[in-house]
Amino acid sequence: MGPLVLNTRPDTDSADLLNALEQRGFRHLSAPMLNITFPDPEEPFDIAPYQALIFTSANGVRAFARLTDDRELPALCVGDATARICADMGFGTIHSANGDIHDLAELIREKIDPAQGPLFHPAARKTAGDLGQMLRDHGYQVDRQTVYEALASTAFPKDVLDALTGHHVDTVLFFSPRTAETFVKLVHSHKLERDLVGVSAICLSPAVQSRLADLTWHRTHVASQPTQEYLLYVLDKSLS
Repeated sequence: MGPLVLNTRPDTDSADLLNALEQRGFRHLSAPMLNITFPDPEEPFDIAPYQALIFTSANGVRAFARLTDDRELPALCVGDATARICADMGFGTIHSANGDIHDLAELIREKIDPAQGPLFHPAARKTAGDLGQMLRDHGYQVDRQTVYEALASTAFPKDVLDALTGHHVDTVLFFSPRTAETFVKLVHSHKLERDLVGVSAICLSPAVQSRLADLTWHRTHVASQPTQEYLLYVLDKSLS
């Protein structure tokens, strides 16, 4: 049997990842650390004031698609995975950054003139970093609205708990700081600290890795670029 990999991404973001794990011959379990919900819009959405859209997650794109059928405005995306969702949703003009909000802020400054109007940023209530402030410092007006909720999980699924306590998990994958924070809280809640000493953690970025410092791991690895492709490359190398 192949190595057992634990996925912590939300279910809405996991399909491509799980398919990639299966193609590599890895077994996998999922323990979504965040549960995504899309509340119904409280009032009709008016896209007219905006010159472009900012997407910092694939779920932001999914939530925007619930607000309007309009796909005419340029979409500025944090990374290629989000950009692919935009393409699937029918956007015509899509620009993709390198996977974090600093790269996205730079991309926006390159592509968008702040004098041409405000930007719309559909997002979760809690986000990593303050993209809006980065842009406002350069004269941009950003309208950030909460269009979906990312609720922290309160327990591990039983199959995952059994695999961790039975020391069957080889590697855990982490894609966001909040996912890592939630995982750490659940480990302490279930008193699993000693069960991770033989487990490796692979993180999308140094910011994600820093949230895991409270736990003792066999090893922690960080992708050289904050994309799923680079994270999977690290996974392949670590388990080869």
